[in-house]
Amino acid sequence: MTDLLDQLFETHSLTKDEIIDALRMMEDPQHKSRLFDYANRTRLAHYGPRVFMRGLVEFSNYCRRDCMYCGIRAGNRNADRYRLAPEDILACCREGYELGYRTFVLQSGEDMWYTVDRLTDILGMIKGEFPDAAVTLSIGERSRSEYEALYKAGAERFLLRHETASRELYESLHPNMSFDNRMECLRMLKEIGYQVGAGFMVGLPGQTLEHLAEDLDFLHRFQPDMIGIGPFIPHSDTPLKGSKGGTVDNTLVMVAFARLLVPKANLPATTAMGSLDPQGREKAIKAGANVVMPNLSPTSVREKYALYENKICTGDEAAHCRGCIEMRIKVSGFEVDMGRGDSLNWQEPVEA
Repeated sequence: MTDLLDQLFETHSLTKDEIIDALRMMEDPQHKSRLFDYANRTRLAHYGPRVFMRGLVEFSNYCRRDCMYCGIRAGNRNADRYRLAPEDILACCREGYELGYRTFVLQSGEDMWYTVDRLTDILGMIKGEFPDAAVTLSIGERSRSEYEALYKAGAERFLLRHETASRELYESLHPNMSFDNRMECLRMLKEIGYQVGAGFMVGLPGQTLEHLAEDLDFLHRFQPDMIGIGPFIPHSDTPLKGSKGGTVDNTLVMVAFARLLVPKANLPATTAMGSLDPQGREKAIKAGANVVMPNLSPTSVREKYALYENKICTGDEAAHCRGCIEMRIKVSGFEVDMGRGDSLNWQEPVEA
């Protein structure tokens, strides 16, 4: 008899109520094992054994926002702030290009010092020197005109986690931010033509099974090109410092569901997974993830970009980061792909 997991594997579609019921099935280890198998088979069907490598440059830890869970929130007076100069960002990309990377992910807090003019200049420098490389931005909420200018300047991809698809939970965690604006930004980015990344954390205080089902249902309806899912890890300089964190096991379930509901998306095995479990990223790859993002940031600033604590690889040089994760990927039975790795969802749009 066909059950919900078989249906998910065969049709890549469930209603929100069906997602809730399927999540409840995960209490049975046999069902969980079957979920991971279906997710792995789905990613192999679309992307084969390839794991795309992205070079990550964390260029500023200044942020105007005060998200309750984040270590670089504006209200954290203990954060050691930094900004990389444009030439330093270019130097990181240059080193990454020499190491074989053909995608650079430029990530920061919502730092408005980097005006649209500064950012377009940076993009021009990168695309001018490396025209065959893709550039992803992860800089938070901006206006439509800014998003359009950055797209024209050469940014092809944009990561903007929706954080949670529950308005109530979103507003409880994001003081003075608008749930509607967050969702509108994601829609705008898609309309402009970006490959768009959404995503959420697992294990947030107050998060329920129903909230997680809302997240998965949103991903299924929105059909993003990239999906970032990681465990909540408390930071001691935030209001949620005493909260219980998320788990690798629960996050793996969400990664697998995301793969099955959005089969053509690129799914990173996040650093947070590796920070909680030495085998966390490998487990995520086996549960459907197909991207890793080794760090190209200067080692002098890596510890300062502390969204959460006990982050791995902060002292590793870029070449070591690449070599380490490449070895881990191969030992897990997968293949490293240093190409651009464009999303199949973007190349072959589908209607949800």
